[in-house]
Amino acid sequence: MLQPRKVKHRKWQKGRSPGVETRGTTLAYGSYGLKAVEARWITARQIEAARRAMTHYIQRGGKVWIRVFPDKPITRRPPEVTMGGGKGGVEFYVFPVRPGRILFEMDGVTREVAEAALRRAAHKLPMLTKFVESRASSL
Repeated sequence: MLQPRKVKHRKWQKGRSPGVETRGTTLAYGSYGLKAVEARWITARQIEAARRAMTHYIQRGGKVWIRVFPDKPITRRPPEVTMGGGKGGVEFYVFPVRPGRILFEMDGVTREVAEAALRRAAHKLPMLTKFVESRASSL
């Protein structure tokens, strides 16, 4: 699964992600993509599940790009532990997604195959998404 090799700070504060995305909002590599419509945290496991669903559907034809990387550590305290004693250990990594972010891109397959594959990937994600395509591929 995806996780950073090295981090500057082992534990982060929670933070907020208001507003819409300003970076990563257009297709950069492929002709088809999956764009987030709402804000959520997407875990490394969810990204991997979506990637597997897409690649399995296109049967190793075409190319898939993952445009997000989970580098935000999320900590958890063990169950039934009293308050105090500090922050819990890192459990998993997430990527905070804001509306407008392109999550996955695909090329080298037909529009119908890309749409079906990205729809399968969308079912693995915790947010609403929409299928987008580049202007060049739609002409």
